[in-house]
Amino acid sequence: MTKNNQSAFSLQISDNGIAWVTLDVKGESQNTLRAEFASEFEAIFTTINADTSVKAMVIISAKEKCFVAGADINMLQDLKTEEDVLAVANTGHELFAKMEQLDMPIVAAINGSCFGGGLELAMACSYRISTDDASSRFGLPEVQLGLLPGGGGTQRLPRLVGIATSLDLMLTGKQLIAKKAKSLGIIDEVVAKANLRKVAEKMALKLVGKDKRVTSELKLKIQPNLLMSVAGLQKLALETTQAGRKIIFDKALETVNRKTMGNYPSPEKIINAVQIGMNQGFDAGLKEEAKGFAELVMSPVAKQLMNIFFASNELKKDSGVVGDVECMPINRVGILGGGLMGAGIAYVTAEKAKYKVRIKDQDTKGVNHALKYCWDLYKKRIKRKQLTVTEANKRFSQITGTTDYQGFKRCEIVIEAVFESLELKQQMIKDIEENCGDNVIFASNTSSIPITKIAEASKHPENVIGLHYFSPVDKMPLLEIIITDKTSPEVIATCVEFGKKQGKTVIVVKDGTGFYTSRIVAPFVNEAGHLVSEGVAIDKVDNALKKAGFPVGPITLLDEVGIDVGTKIAPILAEEFGDRMLPPPLFSKLAGDNRKGRKNKRGFYDYSGKNKKKSVDQTIYSLLGITPDNQMDDEKIAERCILQMVNESVLCLQEGILSSPRDGDIGAIFGLGFPPFLGGPFRYVDTLGAKDVVDKMLALKETCGERFEPAKMLVDMASKEETFY
Repeated sequence: MTKNNQSAFSLQISDNGIAWVTLDVKGESQNTLRAEFASEFEAIFTTINADTSVKAMVIISAKEKCFVAGADINMLQDLKTEEDVLAVANTGHELFAKMEQLDMPIVAAINGSCFGGGLELAMACSYRISTDDASSRFGLPEVQLGLLPGGGGTQRLPRLVGIATSLDLMLTGKQLIAKKAKSLGIIDEVVAKANLRKVAEKMALKLVGKDKRVTSELKLKIQPNLLMSVAGLQKLALETTQAGRKIIFDKALETVNRKTMGNYPSPEKIINAVQIGMNQGFDAGLKEEAKGFAELVMSPVAKQLMNIFFASNELKKDSGVVGDVECMPINRVGILGGGLMGAGIAYVTAEKAKYKVRIKDQDTKGVNHALKYCWDLYKKRIKRKQLTVTEANKRFSQITGTTDYQGFKRCEIVIEAVFESLELKQQMIKDIEENCGDNVIFASNTSSIPITKIAEASKHPENVIGLHYFSPVDKMPLLEIIITDKTSPEVIATCVEFGKKQGKTVIVVKDGTGFYTSRIVAPFVNEAGHLVSEGVAIDKVDNALKKAGFPVGPITLLDEVGIDVGTKIAPILAEEFGDRMLPPPLFSKLAGDNRKGRKNKRGFYDYSGKNKKKSVDQTIYSLLGITPDNQMDDEKIAERCILQMVNESVLCLQEGILSSPRDGDIGAIFGLGFPPFLGGPFRYVDTLGAKDVVDKMLALKETCGERFEPAKMLVDMASKEETFY
């Protein structure tokens, strides 16, 4: 066996004529593709071509749970011009073309993540084998960074799985487990991890001398099951005719525009590249892909999304404390309260963090509700074929319930998710300290009550902390950890690590009324109420903010949270922060009319219809004495609400609630749906310029009042022309 080592690739030629190319980017936990690796890969091709003993090639990774995670994002961010990006894309295209042209079979032997450029590399091979390991996942997630697949993915994937399926995968960036990837035709074979090398070697030798399958030359993939039903035949007609394809592309574009509101250019460019490739041929599609990729990498949207990517990765390494602090051991977790939040926390704790969970509620009905909620989530995963019934049952068995404190003695951390009452939460602390060990961590999921006040009932305030989850817990990515002056570094570090194991992006903030996220969302919603008071229609306010990039409008958000809940929190914030936090009178007027929002089907919107669609309750206008005829521009509506949130975010940094602009941006985006393409409140200021933001706020202060007084930090930054980053 001969060996030739490269910096990212190593080549071994075995005695039976197989060239083993091993990917291993030194000093990194994952393999990523960089432009400088192209010359190394080409050198391997040259060596292989010159060696007549080589019959086949196998590409494999030396990393434990990663084949290739994609392109190196640092490399992309460092590129200065569209021409630079175009050169990188074209180099990748040429390299993968050489792989396809090589006169021998190439087998991709995949274990671990295979994303972006990694999947594009695999698709340029003639055969793909994956392990059945849970880490083996496949996808083209570039759209999540504001990009498109730039290594031929827009052209090879449709030829493997069909147009509609490929668009779905690329426009969502969804990940597939190996079994699903095989059923779609992305992967040819799934094997046990221990057998990967053996099966890859056997298949490589088997393919020697046979016609090489070249993905770029494949005709459009036709799934055999399409021939088995009327619906399948209809789909077949759409995929294989010019008129049918136009319907697919037009529908995809319509769906994309409805979801993105035109704020994200990458989905449209993905559709365009696929359409050109299908209609004009592979090479034309590649050219369009490279052009679109270059434009997107240099776009402001992609820059902001890449900033979010880097900030998220930084937080994964952040322990929440200064210096080396040893985490406390956790094996069992107690949950107080079997409602939606308690049940959701229980699920992610058992499913993702892999801890045993004990849920306590005041009665059997509450316990059963929590257990049913968790099991329903497992049933969804069974239905999607992500888990077998046996696997789901085994995982679900980690969650148990009780109506007393039996089983809590062995819990190292207890999370309360009970009603928002200071007295009740303080009683929970007393109960836990009586029924658990002295070192138990007591965590509150409160969204508004200061942790310092809750901790006043504790004998060990150093063990009290806030863990603010967002609903639904299994979907929302943020965990806001709230610390007091007395919370110990060990408890902080332990809870940060605990949140990461639950799959959360974690930010740590100082204690204070409203913490960070609840505090900055209040003026955002209040401003929406002021706009309605001024005669702007309810749905016009919501639609303006959705057009600006928020997932839901502020009025809908209040209906979802509960108008009654909002009117209870508002006075607490106003008492602490003064008149700028005073809600418009219409909120309390609606609460007095027993309008709670979705929960009782009466809010700003009417939810009584049989279909799940809501509509504005027109009787609100007469109740409030308002005529909704104010035709204010959507941009002005959105600007007023966004500036309120941005200014409050800066105040949180100014007062030390936040430790960094990074945490503020991530908290607003992941917890509240602040538009990612704007980068977060602090990136928003940097993009516009602090002076521009201050000028806008001062102008609004003249017309709307003192609530638009800009934060002193903003004013100082404007005078010095400073930025947050």
